[in-house]
Amino acid sequence: MTSSTTPARLFGTDGIRGAFGSPPLDQPTVTAVGFHLASILKTEQSSPLVVLGGDTRDSTEVLCNWLSNGLRQGGARVRYGGVMPTPAVAYSVRDLGATAGIAVSASHNPHPDNGIKLFDNQGFKWSRSREEGIEALLHESSFALDIEKAHSSLELDPNLCERYKKALLQSLSTQLLGSAKPLEGLRVLLDTAQGAASFLAGPIFEDLGAQTTVLFSQPDGTNINRGCGSTDPQVLIDQMKTGSFDLGVAFDGDADRALVVDAQGELRDGDALLYLWASHLLDTGELDPATIVATSMSNLGLEHALARRGIAIERCGVGDREVVELLRRKKLLLGGEQSGHLIHLGLSSTGDGLLTALQTAAILARTGQSLADSLKDFVRFPQILLNVRVARKEPFEKIASIAAATREVESSLAGQGRLVLRYSGTEPLARVMIEGPDQQQITELAQQLAGVIASKLG
Repeated sequence: MTSSTTPARLFGTDGIRGAFGSPPLDQPTVTAVGFHLASILKTEQSSPLVVLGGDTRDSTEVLCNWLSNGLRQGGARVRYGGVMPTPAVAYSVRDLGATAGIAVSASHNPHPDNGIKLFDNQGFKWSRSREEGIEALLHESSFALDIEKAHSSLELDPNLCERYKKALLQSLSTQLLGSAKPLEGLRVLLDTAQGAASFLAGPIFEDLGAQTTVLFSQPDGTNINRGCGSTDPQVLIDQMKTGSFDLGVAFDGDADRALVVDAQGELRDGDALLYLWASHLLDTGELDPATIVATSMSNLGLEHALARRGIAIERCGVGDREVVELLRRKKLLLGGEQSGHLIHLGLSSTGDGLLTALQTAAILARTGQSLADSLKDFVRFPQILLNVRVARKEPFEKIASIAAATREVESSLAGQGRLVLRYSGTEPLARVMIEGPDQQQITELAQQLAGVIASKLG
């Protein structure tokens, strides 16, 4: 049966996440998640197939066994890929015609956290309504599960990662390829975060001809994201400053995002990568309509740089699921976040750090330009973000003094800057973010607005 300590709210912004062994990542709850997922899938298909895999944490295989136990008791079949990037799970769902996929990972979180991400039969993340359906079933007590059931049937299928690798190699369009070794001569330094990209990234770049050096590719089950990867890329930055490489790439633990570093050691985030990729797609005639998706937190400099190229931006809320939902609704091709989650719907159904890295490298190889030169027209606007602790979260527009202060900020920016005012989804904080051409001005404006909010809501 489900654990009596199962949280009322199980799914967060990116699946289930928490400390391994404690609710919701305890054995009864995880087994029940597998069972209820299978029972839901059986309403759609008599013998549903679920793809299962995850990152390099020592708890991942255990969680996969618990999930498999529940899935099989619920009547589902399982294909287990072992260590594989989250986007590899999403790809395998589409490749196999599976009913669903489960990626076991806590992404950029440190060990000992872990998590569970669900994908539908098209490789897209499960909708919130379907996640809520599982939560509702988990809080019923009218079912029994054998949580000690043997797990011998969970057998590794290495072909899943091999097929994903082949798909990545084939993802470079003919306009980028031009030869069997399209990255020949490019010197690439990869930080695989001791995570899911550890065994794939180097071989893929080498197969395409790049001179490849790999950092942090010796996972031991506990060192994922520790002092490395996209959340801590300082070692990568320092080595790039030696001048020995053309491109540096930092992945996160499950390789669904990537940040890059240029030959001078400057870190370039997802906004920069969006500018580079969107510009390339426009040049090749693939960006039709000439519009991309970015979140409310993407820098105003991206909007201005793309506008000079005739490319518009549709903005959405924070989170790669928000990006994908808007891409699909507007029938657009490319979108992403500052964090390095980029989605090209013609090539992937979710953020894919390896795909992003390959496309970036191929664009540089094709144009013969350095990363810095390719991004010379992308200039970030100064930005300030202030967090204000609040006692309650009332709509800002309902409080006259805050509404008036907000209008004053927007008037002062005079169309040359941007204010984003929102509450944190997880903490008692109001977030004041302002961008504009002058750092001193936006700092003063942010402090004034933060003061008003603190006086009314603090």
